[in-house]
Amino acid sequence: MAHISRMFGIAAAATALLLAGTAAQARTHLTGEQQLAKLLEGRVAGKPVDCIYMPTVNGSTVIDKTAIVYDSGRTVYVQRPKVGADSLDDDDILVTELHSSQLCSIDTVQLRDRNGHFWRGFVGLDKFVPYTKPAKVALAD
Repeated sequence: MAHISRMFGIAAAATALLLAGTAAQARTHLTGEQQLAKLLEGRVAGKPVDCIYMPTVNGSTVIDKTAIVYDSGRTVYVQRPKVGADSLDDDDILVTELHSSQLCSIDTVQLRDRNGHFWRGFVGLDKFVPYTKPAKVALAD
């Protein structure tokens, strides 16, 4: 009888650990808007622009169902597509066909599956909102 009681105790402990892990995982999952807010923390929005100069872009981040963020060093540009934003998946590969050195609000970006490389759709771009970190002000003594 003690053996059965011990087995139930172990099973209960294992279940509690599993549920605790699942609860912690659920708490840390951020929505797309929360992820974007965290990424933009400490930055100030500028006036939206029609185009960004791609040779200065170091990389991009896809935020699920929300936006594409283009990193240009001190400035990041947030692109909230006017068409297809709900198709954005952070596991997609962005395929962008440039006709010049700029990516503009009239362009589209194809979405490809990272594993199978099959076409998943596209997004129609809108204006890019630049976010920069404010310059640090030295305090006078």
